[in-house]
Formats: sequence, structure tokens, C-alpha cells
Amino acid sequence: MTHSRPVIKAFLDDHGLAPRRDLGQNFVTDPNTVRKIAELARVGAGDHVVEIGAGLGSLTLALAETGANVTAVEVDHGVVPLLTEVVREIPNVRVVEANAMDVDWNELLDPDVPNGWTLVANLPYNVGTPLVCDILDDVAHVTRLLVMVQREVAERFAAAPGSSAYGAVSVKASYWGTARIVGHVPATVFYPKPNVESALVEIERREPPAVDPGQLFALVKTAFGQRRKMLRKSLASVVTAAEFEAAGIAPTARPEELGVDEWVRLTHAHLAAAAPS
Repeated sequence: MTHSRPVIKAFLDDHGLAPRRDLGQNFVTDPNTVRKIAELARVGAGDHVVEIGAGLGSLTLALAETGANVTAVEVDHGVVPLLTEVVREIPNVRVVEANAMDVDWNELLDPDVPNGWTLVANLPYNVGTPLVCDILDDVAHVTRLLVMVQREVAERFAAAPGSSAYGAVSVKASYWGTARIVGHVPATVFYPKPNVESALVEIERREPPAVDPGQLFALVKTAFGQRRKMLRKSLASVVTAAEFEAAGIAPTARPEELGVDEWVRLTHAHLAAAAPS
């Protein structure tokens, strides 16, 4: 059973709590929405799920119904006792009070579980992008992500080269995996109701291209820092004309025109030029 809007309001009122703006709390109040998210997560008995921002447990309950082992992470000290009470009799749910932005992921999630972890989350809008990027960069045993974020953020993660939404986070998502938008969520299903629309983006890990990711993302960040300029301008202090030629990249291109394979080639050319002869 998942929570309805009256149940969530009653929980908060009975315990003298209210949604915290500083934590970006918007609780999902529609049972059909959380069940749909659990379905899209494609998890079941024997799987391991980490839910970030579990709140009052609406999505936690839907994930638990699949039979998966759920680690529910919540940062709000006031909400954690309610969440713990909600799942008290559900053996496949573990509640952890922690801040996902600075948690030790290897300590929180066993790196050796079969088939890795699936991350499912209704993320606060202010931490959605940095948290997903950190997970992609640093937590290889999270092999799939299904996150609900602001619609524009979801579009950036899933954007293709040449589109207006394509940027540095699009390259990062493409480097580590395959990103796609799998659903849209109206503002009306949240309490309180946000002023923006949300979307569900799925990122499935793949074996990344063979290149130093730190070097690649440094080039990407520098170039997209001046995204309207040609690469020969935005990377003028970093990449030489000979390196562009070696990579087969037109120096007159703009950063949003390059897919991850082109960024990999440019990184290889740059590192080869810098290597001692």
C-alpha cells in the first residue's frame, strides 16, 4: 500500500512537520505514479535497490512490493522516524539516515552484490545534476539509475549532439551509459506542488570508451564554458591545431556538435601530443 495525499498531510501534521524548502522536499502523493516508477525500475526478488530521498516512504513501499531489497536513504532527521515506522514490518527494506551528497558509497552499498545496484530516486531539483554525475563518476556498482528530476534536467541528460539541451552533462551521461526519458510526471502529484514539471530519466551503464575520463571531462567542461564559440576559440589555450587535425575534428565546430566518440578522439590526440617523446 502506498501513501495518498491525505495520508501524507496527516503524517506531517501529527508530528509537527512540514515539507522543508531547504531540502527541496516535494512528496509524491499519487499511488499510481509511485507504482509506475517501481514498474519502470524493472526490479524484483533478489535485486538490490538504493532509494535516495525516501521521505515518508511512498516510493519505498512500491519498490518493496516488487520483492527487491531496498536501502532507503533519507537526510531529514525529522522524517526518518516516520519512514522507519512505515516500513517497520517490511523485512526487505533498510532505512539509512544519511546525506547522499557526502555518503561513503562503498560503505553504504555492498560493491559485490550480484548484478549491481539500481538507484531509484525522486531527487530534489537543487541536487539532481551533481548527485547523478557523482554516481556516474564514482559508484560503478550502481549499474542503472532511474531518477525523477526537473524536466529540463532530464532533457539535458538524454540530449543528443546538436540539440539545444545538449551540454557537458549530456556528454558525461553518454560516456558512462545510455540515457533516455521514460516518463513525465505532472506537478499535481506532489505535495507541495512545485512550479516546474518533472520527468523520469533512465541511465544504464555501459563499458565506457578507453580514455582517461578526468582528461576528457576537463576538455568538455572548458569547451562548454563558452558553448557559443568555436572550439578553436574555447579550447585555444588547451588544444592545438595539430591536435584537432589528428583527431579529425573541425576546429570551427562548436562543443554541442561533438558526440562522445569525437570527444574521446580529441582527448586521445591531446594526450598523445603531451606525452614525452
